[in-house]
Amino acid sequence: MQLKLALPKGRLQQPTGALLRESGLEIDGYDEQSRSYRPACPNWPDLTMKVFNERDIPIQVAVGNYDLGVCGQDWAEELLSRYPRSALVKVKPLPYGGRDLCLVADASSPMATLGELATGPGRVRIATEYPNLAESLCLNRRMRRFSIIPVWGAAEAYPPESADVALIPREDDAPVDPSLSSLATVLRSSAFLVAHRASWESRDMAPLLERLYATIGRTQPAAPQVRAAPAARATDPSSRAQRDPAAVWLALPDGHQQTPVAEFLEQAGIRLTPRPQEARRPSINLDGVRTKIVRPQDMPLQVANGNFDLAITGEDWVAEHLCRFPSSPVKKVLRLGLGKVKIVAVVSKRLPFENTQDLRSPLRRHGFAILRIASEYVNIADRFARDNHLTPYRLLPTWGASEAFLPEDADVLIENTQTGRTIAQHNLKIIDTLFESSACLVTGESATNGSELKRKRIDEVIDLLRRSAHQN
Repeated sequence: MQLKLALPKGRLQQPTGALLRESGLEIDGYDEQSRSYRPACPNWPDLTMKVFNERDIPIQVAVGNYDLGVCGQDWAEELLSRYPRSALVKVKPLPYGGRDLCLVADASSPMATLGELATGPGRVRIATEYPNLAESLCLNRRMRRFSIIPVWGAAEAYPPESADVALIPREDDAPVDPSLSSLATVLRSSAFLVAHRASWESRDMAPLLERLYATIGRTQPAAPQVRAAPAARATDPSSRAQRDPAAVWLALPDGHQQTPVAEFLEQAGIRLTPRPQEARRPSINLDGVRTKIVRPQDMPLQVANGNFDLAITGEDWVAEHLCRFPSSPVKKVLRLGLGKVKIVAVVSKRLPFENTQDLRSPLRRHGFAILRIASEYVNIADRFARDNHLTPYRLLPTWGASEAFLPEDADVLIENTQTGRTIAQHNLKIIDTLFESSACLVTGESATNGSELKRKRIDEVIDLLRRSAHQN
């Protein structure tokens, strides 16, 4: 009997691979160096496996694409808190991947407990990757007024300027950031084995589960080790205490754009101390300018909401934002010319499609009742499907490792690429280029709030970056 197992990338990949191998399964192609999303198990040919970002796994299992999956309990609870009647079954905790979901505030905040937060007179702003769990927490605590700020990550950077608290994950062995204080532990989580309800009730999973359970019984979870953070991670308290109404807040990207953007700023004569990799709020050698390191995906919305005056993000994420909010006040003021990628439509090489026109041809309609479109760019993908009359279609939001979805779990992928080599390596092909993207500087229409000094500071930053862009 064929069983389908969804496996996680990232933090859970190594211990999950070790668990499978210790259970007697010969796993090929499931390690951090492998570029394959389809590990093989020679001694269990009826077991089909695929690798996903762990945040995608509860959804893939819940909709029945996979019989079993391994993911963090936190992501399973995030799905179940919004869809309690979904077909996701929590089967068994696994002895690794321990982390807590913690509600944290800035260390200078007067709030010391969750109770004080819940009974306070004002609106509580919560930044988090877990908006469903955050909303459940607020409702269960009967908070009077609250707003949830969904972010892709780095929620710890938002208090106190852009949020009052953040709901964040903390690994068992992660350092404690001295700039934050913990108000409560909302969930103690570990890796978890999950199942699709119909498969769990009707399919014989005993041979596989007996192997896994025997190995789990021999393995004891490691004791949590909490380490203090290096001093370089601490933030100068005075930088948070300053409330200059004319201060300019500049958002800078984390992730793979962090190093090229830092080098670009150096060319413009802008120096950050310490390096962006070592602090969420590095100091900057520009008078009246404050910086914060956040996810580029979050920047357009944060600029629109007035939490940042300027931001360096990707044109792709600006387009994604404007597809959802066409009347947003966010506007692009400068193209920086670094981090160039193309946003493309991708299909499997197995399919007889060569262009977008083929996706709405009688051939496509004959082959697919509903066209499944997977993407991190959900709104761009939706616009692409509507503009090209690809109805009927279904959007599948993803959180990374998107190439894994084709061809079994999606028919089309809207993805970014620099060279196209990775796409070709996964037996995929590009059938359309939607647009080209590079890093850009954005601002909001009302960023100055009527302050001439703030307007002057914003113009100075733009001029410095424009001169550096012209040199490249």
